[in-house]
Amino acid sequence: DDAKAYARWLSRKTGKEYRLPSESEWEYAARASTTTARYWGDDPDSACGYSNVHDRTSKTENNFHWANHECDDGYAQTAPVGRFQANRFGPHDMLGNVWEWTEDCLNDSYSGAPTNGRAWTTGKCNRHVVRGGSWGGQPRNLRSAIRIGDGTGDRYYNNGFRIARTL
Repeated sequence: DDAKAYARWLSRKTGKEYRLPSESEWEYAARASTTTARYWGDDPDSACGYSNVHDRTSKTENNFHWANHECDDGYAQTAPVGRFQANRFGPHDMLGNVWEWTEDCLNDSYSGAPTNGRAWTTGKCNRHVVRGGSWGGQPRNLRSAIRIGDGTGDRYYNNGFRIARTL
C-alpha cells in the first residue's frame, strides 16, 4: 500500500504516470534477455559482483544459520542502490538487496495470467507478488524466477520497491 501511495504521489508531483511494475514487466527487466537462473549466469556464488546477498559477511554478522552464498559483497544488510554491476538492460539491484513489490495479486500458478504484460488484478488481492529475493535469503531464492506473496499492508526490513513510468 505504501509503495502504491508513493507512486500516486510522484505522479501528481511530476505530472507523469508512475506505478508498480507488473510481475511480467519486472521479470523481463530482471532477466535482461538471459535464460539463466540469474542475469549473470547460473552460479549463485558469483552473485557478489552483481547483487547484495546473504554472503559470508551476512552469515557472520547476522548469525543466520541457513545456506549462504560463498562470496563477500561487503554488506551485512541492505546496500546503497547502484553499488553492484547492472544487468545488460541497465537496471541495478534486480536480484537481492530487497524483495520488490509488483502490482500483481498473488495467484498460485500462472494458469490464466495475462499474456499482454499487464498486472494480474484478480486472485488473492490482499497479497501481492514480490520478486527478486533479498540480502538475507538463501542462494536458491536469489534468481529471476523467484516469487512469493506478501500482504499489501506488510512492512519488512527486507522489502522494497521499484517504480515504472508509463510512457
